[in-house]
Amino acid sequence: SSVFESLDFVYENLPFFLTEADYKNLNQKINNDSIAKITKANYETLISPSGFIAKQTLVKDPLGLSLIGINQLKALGFNENFKIVNGFLVNQKETDVLLFITPKYSGSETKKNTAFSEGLYQIQERLNTKYASKIKGSYFGGTLIAVANASQIKTDVLLTVTIALISLLLVFVIFYRSVLVPFILLIPTLFGALIALVILSFFRTTISAISLGIGSVLLAITLDYSLHILTHLRAKHSVKDTLEQVTKPILMSSVTTALAFFCLLFINSDALQDLGVFAGCSVLGSSIFALVIIPLCYKPGHVSKPVKQTFIDTLANYNGHKNKWLVGGLIIMAVISVFFYSEIRFNKDLSTLNFVPEALQQTEKDLNKLTQNSDKTVYLVSFGNTLETALKKNDALFLELESLKKAKNLESFTSVAALAKSKETQEKLLKYWSNFFTEEKKIQLENLLISNGETYGFKPETHQEFYKLLKSSFQPLEVEDLDAINSISTEDFISAKDNFHTITTVVNLKNSQLKTFKTRFANSKDIVVIDRQAINEDVLGQLKETFNQLMLYCFAAVVLVLFLFYRKIKLVLVTVIPIALTWLITIGVLAIFNISFNVFNIIISTFIFGLGVDYSIFITNGLVKEKTLRKHLLPTYKTSVILSVITTLLGVGILFIAKHPALKSLALVSVVGISTAMLVSFTLQPLIFKLLYRTRK
Repeated sequence: SSVFESLDFVYENLPFFLTEADYKNLNQKINNDSIAKITKANYETLISPSGFIAKQTLVKDPLGLSLIGINQLKALGFNENFKIVNGFLVNQKETDVLLFITPKYSGSETKKNTAFSEGLYQIQERLNTKYASKIKGSYFGGTLIAVANASQIKTDVLLTVTIALISLLLVFVIFYRSVLVPFILLIPTLFGALIALVILSFFRTTISAISLGIGSVLLAITLDYSLHILTHLRAKHSVKDTLEQVTKPILMSSVTTALAFFCLLFINSDALQDLGVFAGCSVLGSSIFALVIIPLCYKPGHVSKPVKQTFIDTLANYNGHKNKWLVGGLIIMAVISVFFYSEIRFNKDLSTLNFVPEALQQTEKDLNKLTQNSDKTVYLVSFGNTLETALKKNDALFLELESLKKAKNLESFTSVAALAKSKETQEKLLKYWSNFFTEEKKIQLENLLISNGETYGFKPETHQEFYKLLKSSFQPLEVEDLDAINSISTEDFISAKDNFHTITTVVNLKNSQLKTFKTRFANSKDIVVIDRQAINEDVLGQLKETFNQLMLYCFAAVVLVLFLFYRKIKLVLVTVIPIALTWLITIGVLAIFNISFNVFNIIISTFIFGLGVDYSIFITNGLVKEKTLRKHLLPTYKTSVILSVITTLLGVGILFIAKHPALKSLALVSVVGISTAMLVSFTLQPLIFKLLYRTRK
């Protein structure tokens, strides 16, 4: 078995598995009284029922040196709660067996890992069915969680987009009183998405799950441009008048919104870059196609009956800027948000955003209970340009970790240093061996074993193999020599690439020990501390800071585009101030209600910003047209904005029914942001316009 293989390997290379402390203890055993007790114990073992198994070891190793040496291998991570039986890792009660599977593909290879996951579950189902009354099998691992996440996102998106589309079709049919209108609306959106996919295909062969996950949000945004055109045509405006009124704001909106999305290209993330290209190109494509195709497919002459007023029309005609309570409430909310703006939290713990099926959750609980996992696991990496250099550093690390464990500054650690040692350390251990087993001591030990063995009928040559071992000359082990121990793989710890060698040590800690432990190795030139959760938090923290900067750049770009179109600072202010207030109030509301940002919903803030820009631009143009032409045109613009809000809230709000935590967080932030954008545009923007344009000109 693998246990005997390990014992044999240790026995044949004893000098490299005995420590200085072992020799001190051994020195006390080499006297007549101790050897007599050892010989008696060996004899009693040999005549016992288990003697048949123990005979091979006791004859060639009467002092049990190989058992002392193999204790050093405990540092390789042999948990005290487990043992090896017939090559299998089982718990002490032998009721649970742990098997380890290394997937061939990385976690990002979702398609291939899905087939792998399905195969595992089929095996599990067959075994659990066949041995239902005796055994139960279960799996757990990052690959299975990744597959479950991808599958759930696809399921949720398919469900929510389907429901959103059906709901939107009903709304549009009722509002426009035409069955064909919803399909006309979708043509520019589909065209924009197709154009985006074609452009993206030049750079990527796959599209990220994030881009797929915001499909319903993007649907809502790209429908806006068609809605604005249709709403003006519905209000009995001619095609010429409609295009004169909406072409400029639609182009402004699409350019500014696309700029907001293209800012994601500056973030060092393939998924976010995919999203930026896909969303930006979709917006530009759908806006241009809407201006071309909608007037051709839907003409005012097709509608002979007067337009009937709906709830949406009534809401659009309501002058919210004249409601003192509504205006006062928004102003108070803006003031309060100033104080809460900096209190917004960013959730850096990705584990809370994962979708983990109940079966995997239960398996994780069972596994943690079985293994008695510590609170925290970190990795220490020793490195060097040669394997010998890395091994030297790892040997020193091993001694330091042992002292920390004795001082109870860590729970446990797994290190290959107990098995793979540098040449320098091995020469040192050989010196301990030769200094201890002098010629005089070898002769003394042999005589004591022979004389005491005669008492129990042992022949003088019984331990001949042991005497031969003491006289052997040993050579330092190479890492390749360690492959003789089949139950232990050094490849799990040692790796090399391009003459760069690394050796990994796994350390288990309590949360209270983590900070002190990391501080101890913070300035080490030879050791790198890897805390996966901390790295994720640092990366996400940098993403947050980068995103804040990009939002500022995006805001500056929007201001520049607005100025290029309007060429009047007052109109730019009328448009920009509501955008800034929307952002301020949205962040304030999220902070007040303790709703945190995360890596997923922070992306949706780009969409909120883009929609806020759209709403402000259309209301500004409506106010300008109304003041210039002295016609009551603003309600038409507001109607298209309301339809956009309904579309977005249906498209995004429906994500509340999704099971995936990340998609739910998208819905929450979107609903708050879009509702705020509409309220600010309808209520505060007309007041800002009147304040800046007091004259009748």
